[in-house]
Amino acid sequence: MVDCHVYAAVELPKDVQIGYFVLIGIPPRGRKEGDLTTVIGPGAIIRSHTVIYAGNRIGKNFQTGHAVLVREENSIGDEVSIGSGSVIEHHVTVGDGVRIHSQAFVPEFTLLEAGCWIGPRVVMTNAKYPLSPTAKSTLRGPTVRRGAKIGANSTILPGVNIGERALIGAGSVVTRDVPPDSVVAGNPARIIRKVSDLPY
Repeated sequence: MVDCHVYAAVELPKDVQIGYFVLIGIPPRGRKEGDLTTVIGPGAIIRSHTVIYAGNRIGKNFQTGHAVLVREENSIGDEVSIGSGSVIEHHVTVGDGVRIHSQAFVPEFTLLEAGCWIGPRVVMTNAKYPLSPTAKSTLRGPTVRRGAKIGANSTILPGVNIGERALIGAGSVVTRDVPPDSVVAGNPARIIRKVSDLPY
């Protein structure tokens, strides 16, 4: 561990690989160092300039690209990969085997179920009316169900539920729930076929 800083109450496995200028266990606003325990499972590879706040519980074989930001008090499963430049806000749940590609944004209170796939530059949102008097108290992140895939540069609106094994076409703006096994695309995204109809 060269030129990195690990704060108090961080549990790291002996086999962790940590790149340059990594910060792990930073206390969030209103908390002191050591207030929240941070746990990272075995087999982790945390690449340079990654910042992980305190209170995260992260499973085995976790990987980050470079310059990843993971805010506080998230639950992250086994075999999760987060690509370079991505931001995971606080109180997010990430299931086993989730792949988040580079420069994605995942806001507070989002649920990513096991095996889902988030393409590069996907933006998820959680505030229906930003800066309104009730914005903070009504935040609702999207839910991406098991095995769903979201194509590059897509935008997912607050509280939207992406059904199991659904496929979101690149560049889509998803404004409403997507049924399981559906392929949607466009702005606003509309159902164009079933996943079972795809030629693969």
